[in-house]
Amino acid sequence: MDKLLQLQSLLDRTRKADFLAPLLLRIFLAPIFIIAGYGKLMALDSTAYYFGEILGMPAPMFMAVMAGATEFFGGIALLLGLATRWFAIPLMMTMVVAAGTAHWENGWHALPESTLTVPWEWRTDLIDAANERKDAARSLLKQHGNYDWLTEAGSITVLKNGIEFAATYFVMLLTLFFVGSGRYVSIDYWISKKLSPA
Repeated sequence: MDKLLQLQSLLDRTRKADFLAPLLLRIFLAPIFIIAGYGKLMALDSTAYYFGEILGMPAPMFMAVMAGATEFFGGIALLLGLATRWFAIPLMMTMVVAAGTAHWENGWHALPESTLTVPWEWRTDLIDAANERKDAARSLLKQHGNYDWLTEAGSITVLKNGIEFAATYFVMLLTLFFVGSGRYVSIDYWISKKLSPA
């Protein structure tokens, strides 16, 4: 029993570094959102066209501006650890909209995994179809191209474009919503420290 208590005490001491997890989540997510938001804002007309004509969303220009601004400024806020819990809310909403409009019909997986990594994939038909096309592309490239050169930086694949990434980002943002931006390496922490009574 003493040994177990010692191990628990040792485990508890790791909490001194508990700021690392939210910091790494923020560093991971920030560039994804900054780049995505910047891309939308710099190409508003084509973003609005995609939102309206392809996805059938109402008020496509407004939605393009809102999505782009949310991602761009939300990503910067995540990077700085500024109002992290507040910015997590519209970013999560953006991920829900993206999953429901742009990715849902493609199922779960982003790539056509032959071996399913989750039991809830609902578009296995797309996996089979994508793998059939991937095999055809490989055959054509081997026959008519320099296949070794084409694949030396990575294998040939087909993007299935399911909700996997949007769902993953949502879960990461949900974690930040509940735990905040973390201690020491965030503006939120220092503002809270300054405002809290001594």
